[in-house]
This record gives sequence, C-alpha cells and structure tokens, in this order.
Amino acid sequence: MTDRPADTRATEKDETPRAGVTRWAADLAMGARFALSGGREGWTRTLLTAIGVGLGVVLLLAASAVPSMLSAQDARSNARSTASGWGADTKPGQDTLQVVDVPTTFHDQDVLGMVVRPDGDKAPVPPGLTQLPGPGEMIASPALKDLLESPEGELLRERLPDRITGTIGQDGLSGPAELAYYAGATKTLPKDAGDRVEHFGSPNEQNELPPELVLLVIIACVVLLLPVAIFIATAVRFGGERRDRRLAALRLVGADARMVRRIAAGEALVASIAGLAVGSAVFLVGRQFIGSLSLWGTSVFPSDVTPSPTLVLLIAVAVPASAVLVTLFALRGVTIEPLGVVRISSTRRRRLWWRLALPVLGLALLLPRLGGFDASGPMETYQVAAGAVLVLTGVTAVLPWLVESFVNGMRGGPLPWQLATRRLQLSSGTASRAVSGITIAVAGAIAIQMLFASAERGNTEDTGQDTSWSMQISTPAGSRGEVDRTVDKLRGTRGVTEVLAHVRSDPSEVRKGKNPDDTRIDTLTVADCSTLRRSLHISDCRDGSVFFVPSEGDYGFAEPGGTMDLTGRLEAGGKPELWRVPASAPVVKSRTNALGYRPTGVFATPSAVDVGRVKDATTSVLVKLDPDDPEAVEYVRNTSAGFSPLSNDMTLTPTEVGREFAAIQRGLFIGATATLALIGASMIVSMLEQLRERRRLLSVLVAFGTRRPTIAWSVFWQTAVPVVLGLGLSVVGGLALGAVLLKMVNEPLAVDWWNLGIMTGIGGAVILLVTLVSMGPLWRMMRPDGLRTE
Repeated sequence: MTDRPADTRATEKDETPRAGVTRWAADLAMGARFALSGGREGWTRTLLTAIGVGLGVVLLLAASAVPSMLSAQDARSNARSTASGWGADTKPGQDTLQVVDVPTTFHDQDVLGMVVRPDGDKAPVPPGLTQLPGPGEMIASPALKDLLESPEGELLRERLPDRITGTIGQDGLSGPAELAYYAGATKTLPKDAGDRVEHFGSPNEQNELPPELVLLVIIACVVLLLPVAIFIATAVRFGGERRDRRLAALRLVGADARMVRRIAAGEALVASIAGLAVGSAVFLVGRQFIGSLSLWGTSVFPSDVTPSPTLVLLIAVAVPASAVLVTLFALRGVTIEPLGVVRISSTRRRRLWWRLALPVLGLALLLPRLGGFDASGPMETYQVAAGAVLVLTGVTAVLPWLVESFVNGMRGGPLPWQLATRRLQLSSGTASRAVSGITIAVAGAIAIQMLFASAERGNTEDTGQDTSWSMQISTPAGSRGEVDRTVDKLRGTRGVTEVLAHVRSDPSEVRKGKNPDDTRIDTLTVADCSTLRRSLHISDCRDGSVFFVPSEGDYGFAEPGGTMDLTGRLEAGGKPELWRVPASAPVVKSRTNALGYRPTGVFATPSAVDVGRVKDATTSVLVKLDPDDPEAVEYVRNTSAGFSPLSNDMTLTPTEVGREFAAIQRGLFIGATATLALIGASMIVSMLEQLRERRRLLSVLVAFGTRRPTIAWSVFWQTAVPVVLGLGLSVVGGLALGAVLLKMVNEPLAVDWWNLGIMTGIGGAVILLVTLVSMGPLWRMMRPDGLRTE
C-alpha cells in the first residue's frame, strides 16, 4: 500500500472523478455494515432513526389507505340503500319488500333502524343478512347488540324491545362501531307506510363540493402530511455529530471526501429501510386493532385500511431515496478531515435569500387564483397544493436562520440561559429541526382555521328554531282520544316540564271534473285555543272556532267557505271525506313558531273538526325538558317509540351544519389527532437522540460541580427558544397563507384570535410535554460514569 501524501487536507477538486455505480454500491454497502455492526453506538443510532422514520411511515401508509377506505365504506352504504324505492309507485308482489326508516339517537350516537315486511317469498334481503327478521324480531349490528346487552344500554333496550335473532355482517355496515338494526314489522305498521323496493342498492352519486370545501380538503392534506415528510428528513440526521467524527476516522485511514459521504448515505439508507420495516410492521399490527377504535363517530374495518399498491411502492422508494439525498445535502457544507470536522470549530452563517424565495414562489403560484379558484380543474388543484407546500416549507426553512440570528447576539444572563444560548450558538440546526414539525403544523393549522371559519359560515344555516323548547315529537294522530293519550303520556314522562301539541294534516282541494293528479293541497292544523294563541295573532278564541291564514304564492288553495277533502288526496274511485271551511272564519296573521317559520292554512279547534276523520294526520308535540336531568331526552324518545314505529323525534337547534362540511370536519379532526400524536412521539425520539449525543458533555458538567437543576433548565431553554421563535413564525406564515386562501374563494379576511391563541398554545403545550418527558432520561444521563469510553 502506498503512503498518502502528508497533506491530507485536499479539496474535492483534487480528488478522483466521480465514482461509477460499482464504487457507489461498495461505499453504500460499507456504510450499511457500519450501521449494522458499529457497536452499541451504531446500533442505538440506527434504532432511533428507524423508530423516527417508522413513525412517519405509519402515518404515510395510513394516509395512502384513506381512498380505499372511503371507497369501501361508500360501496357498502350504497349497497344497502333503498333510494331506488323513494317516490316509486311499486306494487306489492312476491319479490317486493316494504321498508320504513326508523332512525333514533342514543346519547348523541346515531342508531340506524329499518322496519321491513316482505310482500312475498322472494323479497330481497339487505346486505349483511342471511334472512329477514320476523315480527317481534331484530337483527342488530355487533356494536348495537353489545350495547343493548350492557348496563349502559338499558334505556335503549326499552326503546328496542324486539328479540335479537342475529347480527349484521360486515357487508351491511359502514364500520364495526356502527349502531344499526333491522326489525320485523308488526300489525301496528300501516301497509302503505314507507316505500317498497325490489332490490337494495343505488348508484353512487357524487355531489360537487363548493370551492371553499375543495380548498379546505387540499390544504388539510398538505398540512397533515407535510410534517411527516419534515420529520422523516429530520430522523435520518439523528446522531450527525458522532457520525461525522466516525467519518473523520475513515479519512485518516485513506477514504476521500466523496467516499465518506457515500458511506454516510449508506448508513442512512439502512436506517431508513429499517424504518420502513418498523413502520410497516406497526401499521400491519395496528390495522388489526383499528376496528375497536372510534373517533368522532367514525370507525373502519381492518380490511378497509388497505393502501394503494402504487402509493405503497412510491413510499418504499421515496423514503430511502429521501434519506440518501437528505444525508448528502446535510454534508454539503461540512468538511470532514482526518483530524476532525471543520464544522466543530466554525460555522458558516446561513443564507436567507433562498429561504425567503420558497414562500415567495409559493405565493406566486397562489396569487393568480385570487377570486377565481375553480374546484373542478385538476391543474388548479395541483397549483394550489404546490403553492401551499412552498409557503409552509419556506416558513420552516426560515426558522434555522431566525434562531441562529437571534442567539448569536446573546451574551450574559443566568447560568442556565448561558449554557442554553452557547449550545444553540454552536449548533442551532439540531434544535430548529426538532421543532420544525410543530412549526409547520401550527402555521398550517392557522391557515386551515381561517379557511375553516369561512367554510363553516357558508355551510351553516340558521334554523330560526326556538331552543327554549327541547324537542318535537311527531307520531300518527288517530282518533281524538289517541291524541289525548299521546299528550298525557309525554306529559307524564320523566324530565318533561311542559308540552304543547297540535294535529297537522294536508287535505286536498275538491274540484269536480278535474284530473286528481292536478289536485292542490293545503294545511289543516287542529289545536286548543291556548296553543292557537301561540301560533296566531288572535284575541277571541273558543272551542269550535276556525281561523284562516292565506298562503303566499300558488301553494295553498283553502279559503273561508271552501271545501276540503280530509283524505289528503282525491284519488280516482276513492271516497272523499269532505269538510267545509266555515265562511265566517276570520283571516288572521300567524306568528313564527318554534320551528322557525310562519304556518299557513286552516286552523281549527277540536270541536270544529273531528281529527278521527282526517287521514294521515300527525300529532306534533313540543317538549320542554328539565336541564338538570341528563337522561330526560332518552326517556322522551322511549315514550315516543312506544306510540308507533313511524314516530320520530327532532332536537331543536339554532344552527344546522351541511353534511359534506360535517364529514370534512370530522376527517380533519381525525387527521389532526393522528398528526399531533406523530409530532409528539417524534419529538420525544428526537429529544432522546439529542440527549444521547450530549451525554458526555452532561457528564463533564456534573463532574465539574454543575447543579442538576441548572442543566435541566438549560435543556428547557434550548427547546423553548426555537419553540417561541417557531410559533411566532408560524403565526406570521399562517396568517399570510390564510389571507391568500380566503381571497381565492372571495371571502372577507377574518381572524379568530381566540382560536389562533388556542392553536398556538397547543403547539407550545406539545413542546412543554416533550420537555417534561425528557427530564427522566436527562437525570439518568447526568452521571460522572458517562465519561467512560471504550
């Protein structure tokens, strides 16, 4: 072997030309051997990097499974749908089934229910069932069966007393935690109730989302996944200082600068591949238990969580490739010499121009879409996503420069502060990278919150309902005696403090010689005088009185002296039930009722018209509940269910949120929860790696008599300074991005400072929690025996 020249500080320009594929493979293989057989230090670094990368891979695999998960749920929901029977005039036959939706709610959980009655032996069977339930029988989902058999479901069991004869299979459920059942119809169910179907299933109709919701989905995906990429890039740089010193030793035995960088890339490659294995194993194991989890009413079957093969291949290639590129990029400004690493003695100041260029370029992509975002164009989607990525990445890129500029001018102060600032002056990049994930998450969360508030305003309607009333119960009316018994039972239900009832129907117009299909309808309301005074502007009312409120437009037909057909519709060959509106009925004005609208039509007291003559009349009862009885609403629902299978209840609320927006909101909360959990776990791993790197330094400080609380406070300040600067940067970047996004959908700029403070506080709380968790390992590392070496 020839001797190397005495001056080993050769620049890269003097070294051999770029190695070929064989040289690359050999150097990467050598790095892999160092990662797998580098002793305890090498194993520890590889393990920590694998865990860090694995956490990111778990979330990436979960995100790649979302499309298939949603597709599978939609397919099952459509397969059990009875929408094909809505409005269809299907005649009873051997192959038809009468179906009536009877949903209910229990402790804020939706319970899907359907009463079925076969018209013949060949009636269709819903997906997930092998046979139809008979009268008094019920087939329930496994989750509902468990709830009904538990002490917590005792109240619900009173509402659903049918005998459980089986469970719904996976094909008939959207998720394992869904509460659903099919019940066999009894004689109390009218034969013309609900719909008749010849089969289950309906085509999947995709409704176009409004532009603000499309934009919200795009930005949410960017914000939730970008921290994952940032952390994976951070994880592959764990143990960088120790690695550089090992590479310096390789230079001493003859390796050139390019060779040691390829060796370092080989170490990162092995660690990232190990991270892929760890992440895949955790994902596969966690998928088996995902069926037992339910977040915000959403659950999925393990078989639904199947990532797309294309996305899995992309992750398998992108993660190792990113590890190699990040490692080479990290070493671009480091000169590794045989006698040490130049970075230890001096650090080149970070450049700001290219860091600012990223958000400027991102804004340049977003600005052309101001006021003209087209939710249907794929190019616009990619352009907005790329712009948001550049803006948020730019916020993260500016953080290391900001931290370095801030701490370089720091002098003096308490001893923990001096230790912290000196450490940051020597190596601020590690601390900045540790908080970059939370920085980008908070910045994106602020932008999402601004867009979210705008979308919420556009997708939330004011119902105008009077929330001094708690609920409205609707049930078939029957005779006057049945109506009175309905009201008495509700009045005697536990937790009910007041009731207000009326009977409502939709009689038809009597027009001799006209086509029955052209018959118009109006509204007939029957109630006592005390109830009518709350609905109408009247002063004189006695039993037998009738009042008339004219309808606007062409909807109503009734007028004093006119005739109504109380059967609801004058069908050809049918026998009408005629009732004449008294000519003396005064014309009055109505008040806004508890449901938020002004009723019209004919209003009569019970003596003026016999409700038993009215076909398809409904008894509507407003109920006030005792606010100190949390179970009062469930007792009222139980009472309502005892009236008829067709009874239903409605909770009065001041606002109503659109279904699409509610689904996006639920998905956003689930994704944010997963992302915050990842960030917290990843920061703990990162903090442990930093402490492991500084173990010898900590031992030296303790050996020289430094108090442990002083060191603990210094570690806290080392984390707090980048966190405070990062959160401040997040606020600025998030507000800028949010303002641009609002302009894209022509919404006014509005900032909810309270929520902004909450989100910033959550980011700070995550950092504080991570710091507290790290105190235990820190205390164990502050021992003089940490000076021992091998």
